Amino acid sequence: MSLLRDHDLARAFDHASHSYDRLTSLNPGHRTGLLRSARRLRLPDDGAGLHLLDLGCGTGASTRALLRAAPRARITAVDASAGMLRRALAKPWPARVRFLHLTAEEVATAGEGPFDAVFAAYLFRNVTDPDAVLGSVRTLLRPGGRLAVHEYSLSGAHRHRALWSAVCRGVVVPAGTLTGDRALYRHLRHSVAVFDTAPSFADRLTRAGFTGVRVAPVAGWQTGIVHTFVARGGPTPASTAPATSTPASSSPGREHAQ
Repeated sequence: MSLLRDHDLARAFDHASHSYDRLTSLNPGHRTGLLRSARRLRLPDDGAGLHLLDLGCGTGASTRALLRAAPRARITAVDASAGMLRRALAKPWPARVRFLHLTAEEVATAGEGPFDAVFAAYLFRNVTDPDAVLGSVRTLLRPGGRLAVHEYSLSGAHRHRALWSAVCRGVVVPAGTLTGDRALYRHLRHSVAVFDTAPSFADRLTRAGFTGVRVAPVAGWQTGIVHTFVARGGPTPASTAPATSTPASSSPGREHAQ
């Protein structure tokens, strides 16, 4: 199966947005895992004075986790799917949380940042060029800023690959088919199967210039299937630092605040 990418993937998420929260709620530990990963950023003083980026926020579950982990921080949440953002915006948020309709690739050139920390949940296996996005994240982070990635990244053990395949065949793809989103959930199954194992993604982070890379499994049935990757950004070359005077977007209707 060919994976969905870029606009095709965004459109698939648009269509699935009406049922996405309902389906993820069937996953034991989904929100708990996100919160645990956000807390692994270990942000001081409840995030007071910090500006955080939720990269690929979806319907806002990861944003909520980040807000709970750092309730005093300012949060910018971005996603490529307008449908998912509409679902996020329908929920109550404090004024210090805002949403932008941007792809992961667009954020670095949109005049956003710098950020003290970046949280990215279920993002990197869905982008066409994860190395380029990691490079962009480094330019968005303040020197020494923190990154937490919460991702389906198999351990490499056969039992975990077999469990993922069985769950997808028996639960994930049938549930997605019932909602009319079979293509998206087949993409989910295969995107995990072909993505980096946890050790490989940790190596990718190191090659991208991140330091202090640590890997921790998510608890419950997803142990060995979902991992948290925590790292720090190294010094950002001045030539690649994002401009702060550029407008957030040249397209009307792309910024949403709550």
